[in-house]
Amino acid sequence: MGTGAVPKVMLSMGIPMILSMVLQAGYNIVDSMFVARIPDYGGITNAGEYAVNALTLAFPVQMLIVAFGIGTGVGVNALLAKSLGQRDMEKVAKAAGNGVSLALIIYAVFLVFGLLGVKAYIGSQTQDVTVLAMGSSYLSVCSIASFGIVLFSIYEKLLQATGKTVYSTIAQVAGAVCNIILDPIMIFGYFGMPEMGIRGAAYATVIGQIVSMLAAMYFHYKKNTEVKSGRIYLKLERGIVKEIYVVGLPAIIMQALMSFMTYGVNLIFGTVSQAAVTAYGIFYKIQQFIFFAGFGLRDAITPVVSFNYGMGNKKRIRQGIFYGILYIEVIMLAGLIGLELFAGPLTGMFAMSKETEALCVMASKVIAAGFLFAGGNIAIQGVFQALGCGVDSLVVSLIRLCIVVLPLAWLFAKLENADFMIWWAFPIAEFAAFVAAIVLMLWENRRIIRPMREGNVRTG
Repeated sequence: MGTGAVPKVMLSMGIPMILSMVLQAGYNIVDSMFVARIPDYGGITNAGEYAVNALTLAFPVQMLIVAFGIGTGVGVNALLAKSLGQRDMEKVAKAAGNGVSLALIIYAVFLVFGLLGVKAYIGSQTQDVTVLAMGSSYLSVCSIASFGIVLFSIYEKLLQATGKTVYSTIAQVAGAVCNIILDPIMIFGYFGMPEMGIRGAAYATVIGQIVSMLAAMYFHYKKNTEVKSGRIYLKLERGIVKEIYVVGLPAIIMQALMSFMTYGVNLIFGTVSQAAVTAYGIFYKIQQFIFFAGFGLRDAITPVVSFNYGMGNKKRIRQGIFYGILYIEVIMLAGLIGLELFAGPLTGMFAMSKETEALCVMASKVIAAGFLFAGGNIAIQGVFQALGCGVDSLVVSLIRLCIVVLPLAWLFAKLENADFMIWWAFPIAEFAAFVAAIVLMLWENRRIIRPMREGNVRTG
């Protein structure tokens, strides 16, 4: 990360992470596709559409679990990469150990929620007894067994911070393949398994997450030889935890805002129609293909820029910023073109009602208009995290995920043509956030990067 050509280093790190993230998005889509085909039972017709609606309502909590795991991992990643650049190997070990301990605390919180709070949460979004039962059944399993995804998020970032992205990708692939194989077996009851419906989808999900966790743990302890390990490093240290969350807390809030936005959108769109809620849930899964690819490359920007920031290499910092933004915008442009051309066939894979399918196609075409702005936001937020400017990243997230999108969605939902206008809240919010991101990036360049002396590289 300190000597190789920046474009090559970023691609060599980013491509495995992109493949990993795209595969994760892929099995999320496959999960929904199988759930959408749950057969009618007990007098319930269109059970598959009820199930997809239930997954949409459960999704914000799943995003929140990921937010705490990934946000903490981002903080560990940035601190570990910076400490490697500074050759402080004791701090590297403490960053890794404290990250694992924090993950266990996070899991304990969601375990309690899974045992006590799931039904009340789902009930806050729907009064439909079928959706309530399905959503509660699915989310309780995902929360109670969430240790897999939380710990994987930490070990994945430990591997990424040291440049071993191939191993994190292998771990991600192992879990995704496991999930995809188990989905139909556990949902529909193949090979002697009982037919478990939506609960089977939950079991397939958490088993896949546990497989990824175990693989990432193995690779970390076997391949990350530069990171010392031992119980002594698991002991939380106030200074280390503080440094992790200087970057990690804004990242958690940033990710959690996605959960809050989705919850708010579910409530607002529910006033338009349940079909709009289901259509948004389907579109979100399709969108993940593009956004997760962008997130994968963003996770390459952060360690590359952070490492060279620790080294004091001004030139390589700027190269990391330039190529990171360029590559992510290429991804988002491809996604924009793809959705504008193929929204219909993609939506048709989910076997929804004609009303839901038409709304999903409309959402895809409208929201994709903001993808280039979203790409800029994603890339610049990765730079902010690398430079320790977590608050700037948080400001951009607040604008794109709350301050603009939710009030606009609420306003558009009041209009006569609400089923068309509600989708425009998303691209407008991305544009507003992009303007703010550019302003903040110019400010941080003047404050942090420009004052650095050319060639003033730290060597020890």
